[in-house]
Amino acid sequence: MLDKSAALTPPPPTVNRAPPTVPPALRRYLCLDDFEAAAQRRIPRFLYGYIAGGAETDAALRDNRKAFDEYGFVPRVLNDVSGRDQTTTLFGKTYASPFGIPPMGSSALCAYRGDIVLTRAAAATRVPMILSASSLITLEDVRRENPDAWYQAYLAGEPSRIEPLVDRVAAAGYDTFVVTADVPVPPNRENNIRNGFRVPMAITPRLVWDIASHPHWLFGCWTRTVTNHGMPHFENMDAQRGPPVLAKNLMRNIGQRDQLAWKHVELIRRRWKGKLVVKGLIAPGDARIARESGVDGVMLSNHGGRQLDYTVSALRTLPEIAAWHRMDSAERLAVMAILPARMAEAGVAPVEPRQKTESR
Repeated sequence: MLDKSAALTPPPPTVNRAPPTVPPALRRYLCLDDFEAAAQRRIPRFLYGYIAGGAETDAALRDNRKAFDEYGFVPRVLNDVSGRDQTTTLFGKTYASPFGIPPMGSSALCAYRGDIVLTRAAAATRVPMILSASSLITLEDVRRENPDAWYQAYLAGEPSRIEPLVDRVAAAGYDTFVVTADVPVPPNRENNIRNGFRVPMAITPRLVWDIASHPHWLFGCWTRTVTNHGMPHFENMDAQRGPPVLAKNLMRNIGQRDQLAWKHVELIRRRWKGKLVVKGLIAPGDARIARESGVDGVMLSNHGGRQLDYTVSALRTLPEIAAWHRMDSAERLAVMAILPARMAEAGVAPVEPRQKTESR
């Protein structure tokens, strides 16, 4: 019962808003969707399609959105929320928000020094950032910009390649190693074919026109990159530098990912002294195997709907995995979820599952 006679603290006579921290040029973008129209104008069609599209019919991509649309808020009111705080702790580190920047391959093709831009932003806002193995900037350079960055690997099932890569990542000072598990075979991205995106890149008249008709990208990203840093290479797939983005032997260099298995995760666990995370799980049974393999955390994800079409959204299996974790976990396993965004496979939510209670 509310005691109306209790002394209440009067509100301040004025409320001072904090000055805006968003650069003036970005203040017209009020949400993620606002960036899409600008991105579509500024970058070539083949790159925009690569970022925005999913696999085959985009059914998995749509289910990511649909799964979230099935949830809503049930707010409790008249509670003092003046001390609100959205910080969260993961692997012993405190972050400003329960989300962050997941790995995005070839981001330096989409913006000049894209991986550096992302890791600086993550450091400035105190959220996690994961560097992709398919990045075009060395993992050592990214680590120097953000000592808290994580590294994500696409691995062939070959110990002779896995072990030197693990050693390189450790030597660079990373403390979290992420193994992507849901890419055993190349995806069927019909969207890429329609838009002219190929791996390796093939110079065709259509591609030349696409690039020439987007001068902001041509001169601000591609020409600037080649002039200042040379032809982009896949820098972080192995212990050594990978092939250039135009290499014809790129697919051969990627190796036999269809041979990657839990035994290789256990191999990494024995060699890697930091935190180990497996990304790309959907099935509750795989989360159990991950814990038994010594993994510190799992990232539930259907690869943003970009790998296997008609894979259900991670949000649909998250409740079962979280419930099992609370009931059965002798050792704590960090359970994270990849949330969908229209421009990419967006924010990782580094929130360890816990019983939620209503505010009173």
